[in-house]
Amino acid sequence: MATPPRRPTNPMAAAEAAFKPVKKPIAAPPREPSAAPNVRELVSIRIDRAVLDHFQEDGPGWQDRINDALRQLVAAKS
Repeated sequence: MATPPRRPTNPMAAAEAAFKPVKKPIAAPPREPSAAPNVRELVSIRIDRAVLDHFQEDGPGWQDRINDALRQLVAAKS
């Protein structure tokens, strides 16, 4: 039996297969808020060093103090 040709027999089909459109992945559905009240979400934010120092100077619980300050700000805007 003869060895197969080095090039495909139909160069047009080979070119179309090489540049075949890529299927786009399906986007994840948007996240809905948690149904349970007062459930905290783990997030990462950038805060100025002076702000962080202010909340950390009273020791442990600084994350709760930041959360309380933000909650008061949101309540004041409502």
